[in-house]
Amino acid sequence: MKIFVSRERDAGESRVAASPDSVKRLIGLGAEVVVERGAGEGSRLPDAAFEAAGARIGEAEEAGSADLVLKVRRPDAGEIASYRRGAVIVGILDPYGHEDAVAEMAEAGLTSFAMELMPRITRAQVMDVLSSQANLAGYQAVVDAAALYDRAFPMMMTAAGTVPAARVFVMGAGVAGLQSIATARRLGAVVTATDVRPAAKEQVESLGAKFVAVEDDEFRAAETAAGYAKPMSEAYQAQQAELTASHITKQDIVITTALIPGRPAPRLVSRAVVESMKPGSVIVDLAVERGGNVEGAVPGEVAEVGPARVVGYLNVPGRIAASASLLYARNLSAFVETLIDKETHALRIDLSDELQAATALTHDGNVVQDRFRRETPVDTGVSATDQGGD
Repeated sequence: MKIFVSRERDAGESRVAASPDSVKRLIGLGAEVVVERGAGEGSRLPDAAFEAAGARIGEAEEAGSADLVLKVRRPDAGEIASYRRGAVIVGILDPYGHEDAVAEMAEAGLTSFAMELMPRITRAQVMDVLSSQANLAGYQAVVDAAALYDRAFPMMMTAAGTVPAARVFVMGAGVAGLQSIATARRLGAVVTATDVRPAAKEQVESLGAKFVAVEDDEFRAAETAAGYAKPMSEAYQAQQAELTASHITKQDIVITTALIPGRPAPRLVSRAVVESMKPGSVIVDLAVERGGNVEGAVPGEVAEVGPARVVGYLNVPGRIAASASLLYARNLSAFVETLIDKETHALRIDLSDELQAATALTHDGNVVQDRFRRETPVDTGVSATDQGGD
């Protein structure tokens, strides 16, 4: 069996779908691993490191003879055309709103698995790419904010006077949000956070932050058995918006992390609220790729909105690609293990397996999940979740 690790074609993607450690794991499964020349350069992984792990360095054309292709992002049309019919593609394939691209993979006879659809069950924890990448995004959001905030984070008492601690407000307490809280606390900031799920309060407070929410009876009942938020009444939403707006005006840094799979990101902060902030304030919008949580956020830019700077960096995990790639490669290699027969060392596609069934997009010329067929509107059935949420 031949596994090909592709160099990403997107100019903004610096991650790679393998590491020297994951190459060793894949070879241990009986596979030949070919890494495209220069694939790891953006992640500080030179070709020599992959060769030392047992991989062979090859050119892009070798993808056409691979049984399995490992990617970070969904392949483009040129890549799809280069793969052999029956090949298996594994990566973060971003199917929501891209039904035409999913259909193209089906028509090319590819079997594809979208890692971001991995179910959140115990067996799949090591394969959870949303959590591994959101953890790093949450960390990097604070680092980016600190780089733009032209003051110190911790309180400093000096002979010349006292420097007050930065005030940081995190909106959304899923994986990305909790890591933002932890990182801002480590830097010495005074941290507050909010979330629409009651269970998040205990998690926020366990990290030393203060929870901000309208905690009435509706809030206490606002979570499903699966841990997702229930839709809130308009009256509650108005109360919560008023509370958070008044709170944001007192903050130095705001980090927003709210994403809903398959839908535009919810608007959490209006332009009027941004303009009410203190001079030099910073807002980091981690949902900017899905429309943004903050009015005025510009994808790929740092926008000046009144007295504040709104950070809309794209592919935030890719900003620390050396770390992100190592975690992502481990997620992938763990999943690939479930695709390989331990005795024959051949690929074994079994869509009755719960992990394969949940992540499969295309197989045998068909789109296998109704929600990603071109004629079917996307509806995840999820009312709210944080980036990499719980």
